[in-house]
Amino acid sequence: MGTDSTGTESRQPVMADVAKLAGVSHQTVSRVLNGAPHVRPDTRDRVLAAIRELDYRPNSAARALVTRRSQTLGVVSFDSTLYGPASMLDGIERAARSAGYFVSVTSLRSLDGRSVQEAVDRLRDQGVEGVVVIAPQTAAVSAVSRLSSSVPIVAVGSGNQTQLPMVSVGNRYGAGEATGYLLDLGHRTVHHLAGPANWLESKDREEGWRLTLQAAGAPVPEVERGDWSARSGYQAGLRIAGLRGVTAVFCANDHMALGLLRALHEAGRSVPDEISVVGFDDIPEAAYFTPPLTTVRQDFGELGRRALELLVGELEGGTSSPTHVQISPEMVLRRSAGPAIGR
Repeated sequence: MGTDSTGTESRQPVMADVAKLAGVSHQTVSRVLNGAPHVRPDTRDRVLAAIRELDYRPNSAARALVTRRSQTLGVVSFDSTLYGPASMLDGIERAARSAGYFVSVTSLRSLDGRSVQEAVDRLRDQGVEGVVVIAPQTAAVSAVSRLSSSVPIVAVGSGNQTQLPMVSVGNRYGAGEATGYLLDLGHRTVHHLAGPANWLESKDREEGWRLTLQAAGAPVPEVERGDWSARSGYQAGLRIAGLRGVTAVFCANDHMALGLLRALHEAGRSVPDEISVVGFDDIPEAAYFTPPLTTVRQDFGELGRRALELLVGELEGGTSSPTHVQISPEMVLRRSAGPAIGR
């Protein structure tokens, strides 16, 4: 409620006001709002024009009572301050808006079974029609696999370790591409700066790196491990800079690669003249590292979009069989990796 220009109390417009201005029935306005077919184009245009003129906002609660649909989807996320989960959330929200859905997000500090189940239950209490769970850790996958819910659930980033409908990136493939690229440049072997051991992405990328070296008959060096942060990459980089015979490093993400580049610079090790570096993710800043980072691009927004599509398909198409969607990453060549000739 508010006041108009004369100081009298005004009210929010209702559907009857739209119908009166457009010269149609209340039922016709409802059909336009619900996207019903068989409404004449000129009639639809008049109704939409009236809605804009009156700045009419449908009552979503009342609409849900009539249609028995909230048009709201839930998302359970973990550490949305990280680039990957934050970008997935953005992709999910954009896709939801395009499909005519609202999104309710719950971000958890821990993805254990109890926390995930409670988050899903809270979202169900809010009336969501389906849930996307971003599950990058092994504990999260175990929790998602045991979820009990009366609404459809789609997992993101859980590899092939759950029978739920799932969307993931080809981490083993991408790591193999990065490692193979460095071997093709003539490096005798490739060292690896891995992510946390309890993250599925880290495990898959490490496996892709290891299998590629083994297939090529190359030595498999001991793994250095970080926590995805540039700080941990820097600390590992100080150790790597002191190792003899290191000519190439594949980093499990770009932030650790950034820290590694700083450590190598401080140690007087030239990149790529002495040591080649390849990352994973292709964060927006990767092209502006010194030197610009060669990396493996994964489209986080596409991951979110495909997860949302899978969930909406479950809701509107009635599909019930588990579906696994894997998105292939791609190499992005810049200037942080070079030939091993003469090393």
